[in-house]
Amino acid sequence: MKISIIGASGYTGAELLRVLHHHKKAEIKYLTSETNAGASVSSIYPHLAEIYKQNFVDMKTVVKNADESDVIFVALPHGHAMSVGKELAKNKVKIIDLGADYRFADSAVYEAWYKIPHTHKDAGAIYGLPELYADKIKNAKILANPGCYTTASILALTPLLKAGLVQTENIIVDAASGVSGAGRALKLSSHFSEVYENFSAYGVTNHRHTPEIEEHLSAAAGTEIKISFTPHLAPIVRGILATCYANLKPNVKPEDIAAAYDIYKGKPFVRVLGLGASPATKNVRGSNYIDIGWHIDKRLNRVVVLSALDNLVKGASGQAVQNMNLMFGLDEKTGLDDVPLYP
Repeated sequence: MKISIIGASGYTGAELLRVLHHHKKAEIKYLTSETNAGASVSSIYPHLAEIYKQNFVDMKTVVKNADESDVIFVALPHGHAMSVGKELAKNKVKIIDLGADYRFADSAVYEAWYKIPHTHKDAGAIYGLPELYADKIKNAKILANPGCYTTASILALTPLLKAGLVQTENIIVDAASGVSGAGRALKLSSHFSEVYENFSAYGVTNHRHTPEIEEHLSAAAGTEIKISFTPHLAPIVRGILATCYANLKPNVKPEDIAAAYDIYKGKPFVRVLGLGASPATKNVRGSNYIDIGWHIDKRLNRVVVLSALDNLVKGASGQAVQNMNLMFGLDEKTGLDDVPLYP
């Protein structure tokens, strides 16, 4: 498969290159960077020296020659992917967007939370969470790759809602992300001196991933779900840890909860650790795994589900490759069987 990446000089672009290097069917065609066009990949990312010898090109080159690629990954900030996606959709190429532009079934929700008009409302994009939507993903032309917070939260809570084991009101998600989730662009909040020995919340009550999580939890529950979602910035580079709270319905037993998570049997990247387990970011670092465990608070009749993933892999680029594999009829594990990095 001939693959191009638009926005290849960001963290997710670099992670795509790392993952695709192991992919037996992948051939890199074009890599774009508007700020680094003409520069070599290794001049921006020295860790890729002698691995990728291409130079970055501008985005117009990829759009003009779209039919030279079988799939194009778009790793651009929100608001930019839909314009290039609309142009690329005229060609036979498949599109995988790692941003937020195609993630909502209702473009009005996107416009309300992102405060910009949606210009590709008829895209017909498929939401790319392989563990839940594999059959639809296989036939996708435009795929919306979920982000890290959403993947961690949706996969943690969906089994409980699908099985009808928890109350649909007062669900809480507290999640912490590594600094790489903020991207490579310079921001005061991600400077070393701001992050080191610090732990802080942001986007309290209004983070843009909230409606995305709600949309898919509502689908699982069969009724509208509203959650309280609070993200935090942790002083680590990689990783997401989501702590999810839900009130159990009367007479739910521990074995009922365990049975609910059986929906992930045969899903190669979900490691269900079970009752009493406490997933940790270091145990999934550099891999496409998500670890899920839970605890039961008998005093409050509440379940606390924890999930951990690498925000750059299962939360972004690895999941995008997993989706690509499904879209092209490959084993979804292709190129993604790396063991997590430890310590």
